[in-house]
Amino acid sequence: MNFEINSTNPVVRAIISGTAPGPAKMAAARGMLPLPQNDLLEILVALVGGADPELGETARQTIATQDTGALRDAVQSHEIAPRVLDFFAGYENLPNEICEAIVQNTRTPHDSIVKLARKTTNGELLELISFNQQLLIKAPAIIDAIIANSYRTSEAERRATEVKREFFEKERGAQQIADELRAQGKDAAAEFIEAAEFAENLDGSEMSFEDAVLLASHIEVPDAEVDDSWLSLEFIEEMYEESPEERAAIVDKILGELKYEEDSVSAERISMINRIMRMGMKDRVKLAMKGDREARNILIRDPNRIVAQAVIQNSRITEMEVEKIASMKSVPEDVLRLIAMNRAWARNYQIMLKLAQNPRTPIGNVISILTRLQLRDLLAINKNRNVPDAVRKQALRLANARSGR
Repeated sequence: MNFEINSTNPVVRAIISGTAPGPAKMAAARGMLPLPQNDLLEILVALVGGADPELGETARQTIATQDTGALRDAVQSHEIAPRVLDFFAGYENLPNEICEAIVQNTRTPHDSIVKLARKTTNGELLELISFNQQLLIKAPAIIDAIIANSYRTSEAERRATEVKREFFEKERGAQQIADELRAQGKDAAAEFIEAAEFAENLDGSEMSFEDAVLLASHIEVPDAEVDDSWLSLEFIEEMYEESPEERAAIVDKILGELKYEEDSVSAERISMINRIMRMGMKDRVKLAMKGDREARNILIRDPNRIVAQAVIQNSRITEMEVEKIASMKSVPEDVLRLIAMNRAWARNYQIMLKLAQNPRTPIGNVISILTRLQLRDLLAINKNRNVPDAVRKQALRLANARSGR
């Protein structure tokens, strides 16, 4: 488990990173530096796990002399370094009060609690862990650690078993998936599952539980950030159910474009595309507006103009993505028109240049863009045989006017 340096103290950072002089490191290992307890423990734990065996052994001896009360206060702190909590989670013969403080500290890594649950001989501690249902849902390995520990109490076993059966074993419907996602703090994903058409009858749809969970993992935009006011009645009436053959053709189209751009497409991405295309058009529109970069990169290639436009409406889309889309010759003209009309993106020169160079950009938008381009780019467009003649001629007129010809 890799840990970043938690303290902002330059002395702590210098010692842990190895840039401090040798005498300073040894003084720190002996606990002789005047540092706050949290900083001292972070240094000592880092030295124990470091490459210098002498410093590590000295630091280990210093840790063994720490006052129990001071140590308890430190591991209760919400400013303590996670690496310290992880270290003491695996420490032998630790007082119960310190173990309980580690379990109750929200900064303790889940893997550290798994470690503690596996090794402890304290049944009451296992019971304390089992009371935290949200923690068990977020890190199901803790459930297995409790059940496998022979020192577990009957209450700890009962609670862990109930959570395992309720959330990880029995057949689950869409609402239960949404509940689990919320327990993990994934509210945007939960909202998507609750509103998805396929979720109305998960058992009877082409989507499996695993499909739904994987798709939800690509959701990053909460409902509060989604503006669907652009979806007029005209658009809604264009949402129709595709045949299996039409969906298969869309998958082939998307894969073909990705292979052309990237030479090869991973099995994971192919699986993702196939899962997306098991959804109806309405759900793909929602995914386009709420999905992450990977979902956007796939759905911008959807031949349905509504799905592709929904990608542009995604509140998390970046200007770098828009610049790439502006140069794509497979996107619908409506998408390029929307980009050209967006005031924020109009200030990005590279986006406007890519639109001007794209033969699919509506001519009316390109003519407007040309007035903002630099002379060298106008001359290049004039020589570009891929753009319409009207665009090339206008670029030449503007270039001549700029150069005084």
